Amino acid sequence: MLNRTAISSGAYLESFDSLPKDILWTQAQIDQSLAETMSRRPERGELWVFAYGSLMWNPISEYDSRVIATLDDWHRSFCIRLVAGRGSPEKPGRMLSLEPGGTTEGVALRMPEATLDEELRILWIREMVTGAYTPTWAPIRFRTDGEVMALVFVANSQQAQFEPDARPAAIAPLMAAASGSFGTNAEYVFKLQRALADCQMRDSYIDELAAELQQLSQNSV
Repeated sequence: MLNRTAISSGAYLESFDSLPKDILWTQAQIDQSLAETMSRRPERGELWVFAYGSLMWNPISEYDSRVIATLDDWHRSFCIRLVAGRGSPEKPGRMLSLEPGGTTEGVALRMPEATLDEELRILWIREMVTGAYTPTWAPIRFRTDGEVMALVFVANSQQAQFEPDARPAAIAPLMAAASGSFGTNAEYVFKLQRALADCQMRDSYIDELAAELQQLSQNSV
């Protein structure tokens, strides 16, 4: 699992040594992406990040508030080819992202203003290892009440790792066989399903994929 120490020291790169060098982003590319995204920031004041995957249970970046929220016009999709972390070049898995359409429930993390630059840099190093995401500003709705603009990492369909077919039946066999230095690809799905349940949320796409993976696991015994 990634942590602050590994990211700050650069040791995290050891977990991605199987990545083709032409898709591994340099620190300069990561810094440029962060600067360009912040230049498009729609408003000043509090900065919220919308978490819909592993950021829900392993955010790494520190935050000072966590609120259940909904993002409209985007849905979860395992549409990014994964060859490191929870996959390998020989047995690639899938990484979670967001594609247009639908609705996604997750949690909003408010970044602390005093250490904002440091926390965002850690977040960018974690999320933009290959540039597979497009950092986007989008409105989210809090479960309690209110709406804010938040930072959301959505799929970059122009990247080489993007896979258009993310149907559970199509990707479950790949994910069932994929593993890497962070664990198995299937484990990620089950962790996400539990994280959603902890927040009294469900996602039919994740439930369907988890069921497919469980069935494959039972059939292999």
